[in-house]
Amino acid sequence: MGSSMRKKKEKAKDFQKTKLKVGKAKAKPANFTDTSFKSKSISMGHQSLSTEAPETAAQFKHSLSLATTSRSEKTRREALANLTTQVASGSNPIGTATVLAKVLPLISDAAGPVRLQLLKLIQELPEGEIRNHAERCVMYVRAGMTHLSVDISNDALSVLDWLLTVAPDETVSCPGGWVKTINSFCALMGWSVSAAKCWTAAPKAGLKAKDAESRTRQFNVLTKLVEVGLKAEASLQRNANAYWDSIYRVPRTPHAFAYLNLFGSRRDEEAEMYEDRESRQRVFNRRFEASFAKGIEQAKKEGVLLGGPARCLKRP
Repeated sequence: MGSSMRKKKEKAKDFQKTKLKVGKAKAKPANFTDTSFKSKSISMGHQSLSTEAPETAAQFKHSLSLATTSRSEKTRREALANLTTQVASGSNPIGTATVLAKVLPLISDAAGPVRLQLLKLIQELPEGEIRNHAERCVMYVRAGMTHLSVDISNDALSVLDWLLTVAPDETVSCPGGWVKTINSFCALMGWSVSAAKCWTAAPKAGLKAKDAESRTRQFNVLTKLVEVGLKAEASLQRNANAYWDSIYRVPRTPHAFAYLNLFGSRRDEEAEMYEDRESRQRVFNRRFEASFAKGIEQAKKEGVLLGGPARCLKRP
C-alpha cells in the first residue's frame, strides 16, 4: 500500500506547477549547458583555413575528378558546368585529349542534366583538336546510341550531330566511323538483315507522339551522316609535284599513315577506314542499300519520314 501511494505522488509531481518566490531566478533544467564562455580561437581537427586559393590547374583537375567519379547527379552536373566555364575562358591545363578521355563515358550517364551539360562542355573544346580524336568520340557515341534508354540514345545522337558539324570528314573516315556507325543506326531503328537477306523488323501500325519524335530525330541525323559520307568530293587542282611531295615532304595531316595499320590489331570490314567516297559508296550499296529501302518504306507508312530525309536516303 505504501509503495503504491509513493508512485502516485511521484506521478503527481509532473503536473504540479512550481511556485516561484520573489527575488529568486527560475530553476535551470537538468540538461542545461552553459554557453556564456568566450574564446579567441576554435581548433578543429583534420581541417585547415587558408587565404590562398588553389591553382587553376588543381581546381580543373578536382572538378574533372568530381565529374567522373561522384555518385551525386548534382555534383557531376556542377563539376561539368565549372569545367565548361574554365574551358570557355581559355583555361585547359591538361589538354583536350585528357578531357575527352575522362568525360566521354558520360555520354551514357543515367542523369539527363549531366548529359546536357556534357554536350555544352565538349562544344567549347577547340574544333581543330576534336578532329584528331574523332575515332574515340564516335566509339562512345555508338555505345550511347544502342543504349536501352531512349533518352540516352537521343542525347548520343545530339553528340553525333555536333561531331558531323565540326569534324565531318574525320568522323566518316576514321576506323569504324562508317560501317559501324551505320550498323548502330540499323540496330537502333530495327533495320536488321538476316543471313538469308530477309527483312526481320516487325511492321508497326503506328507510333506514339514521343516515339515518332525520336524516330524523326534518328532519321535527321542518319541523313546528315549519309550526306557527309557520300557527298561529291571537290576536284583538286592538278599539282605536278604531288608525287614528289608525297615521297619527300613531311605529311601535314594527323595520322597520315593510319590506313596502313602498321601497329594496330587486324581489322575487318566494319573497323576498316574508308577515306574516299567511292569506297564508302561501294560498301553502303553492298551491305545497307536493301535495308534502307525497306526501312524507308516502313517509315513512310508510319508517317515519320517526309521531305528531304526521304529523298536523300532513297537515293544516297
